Amino acid sequence: MPERPELGTGCVLLLRQNAGEMATGTDQAVGFGLVAVSLIIFTYYTTWVILLPFIDSQHVIHKYFLPRAYAVLLPLAAGLLLLLFVGLFITYVMLKSQKLTKKAQ
Repeated sequence: MPERPELGTGCVLLLRQNAGEMATGTDQAVGFGLVAVSLIIFTYYTTWVILLPFIDSQHVIHKYFLPRAYAVLLPLAAGLLLLLFVGLFITYVMLKSQKLTKKAQ
């Protein structure tokens, strides 16, 4: 079994399970939940953006969807938040790495 690098070296360590280990019941439940939520969001958004424009605006189904302007604004906001959190994470890791390098010298 290969040795693990020491923790606290400032690098991000992604430790994966050994090839022979199976996912626990909790891992499977979380994975199933994530897939289910993703499918629901995909189905809702696809219906909202692709199918709804072809349905009469007076139809009852329109009350279950936001106005079409949000079809662009919501993914844009989600993308900006994702970029913000990725940038914050990278900044945090770089600053922590820099502090540990200074401490080691």
